[in-house]
Amino acid sequence: MSEELLSEMERLKEILIARATGDFPDEQEYRELRKKFISNTSIRRKLLPEFIFNCRTFSDYWGFIKEKSDTYQGRRDFLRDAFADVLLYLEEQSLYSTPIDEVVLMSISNNNIYSYVQENWKRAIDRRNNDPEGAITMARTLLETTCKHILDQAGESYKDSDDLPQLYSKIKRLLNLAPSEHTEKIFKQILGGCVSIVNGLGSIRNKVGDAHGKGIRGPKPSSRHAQLAVNTAGAMAEFLVSSWEEKVKRENENS
Repeated sequence: MSEELLSEMERLKEILIARATGDFPDEQEYRELRKKFISNTSIRRKLLPEFIFNCRTFSDYWGFIKEKSDTYQGRRDFLRDAFADVLLYLEEQSLYSTPIDEVVLMSISNNNIYSYVQENWKRAIDRRNNDPEGAITMARTLLETTCKHILDQAGESYKDSDDLPQLYSKIKRLLNLAPSEHTEKIFKQILGGCVSIVNGLGSIRNKVGDAHGKGIRGPKPSSRHAQLAVNTAGAMAEFLVSSWEEKVKRENENS
């Protein structure tokens, strides 16, 4: 998906350069690409050139771009700089992301309440390859942040000193996720696995993350360890967000 978005963003840039330098590319293609990108929640709005939102037609765009420079080269330079950040972001995503990255990011991105959750998830992904220890720490932070957001929305209290297992214990009660509260064996197994994941992330972060100092002989996680922690935390965060939204939906329907 990221490779496709990168290719389409480069095409959008090419179209705009062509129109800014005297050519007449297909305006309908521009309109379709513009619509696709401004409605895509996986791309943060601040990364897109602001004029994309304001220039709905070539007429709008021409009035804008001709004021930026009197020369074709000046307009090329402007567009190169305007697209630099979003192209770099998409290029990094196409190089380093995995399928679960995009699934979870899209799920979380669709919830404005969880902007902090999305940011933690993105930071964990960014650090996964070059800083495995930091990525593991961020994976735990992702789940802690998710739990706190849900508890805040529910009006439930917690202490600043509560660790991840303590926060998840409150979430289990709130969202009816405790294995003991279910009779179906398969659900008990899955929810029991969720408890193990939470406890495991807390343990691995304390053991190999960067939150605590380690001796010379301390274990060093690799990028694959970080990928496991980050992807697992992302999947759990998405599950908790979905469970909370389902609870709110049911309560609204019954009220």
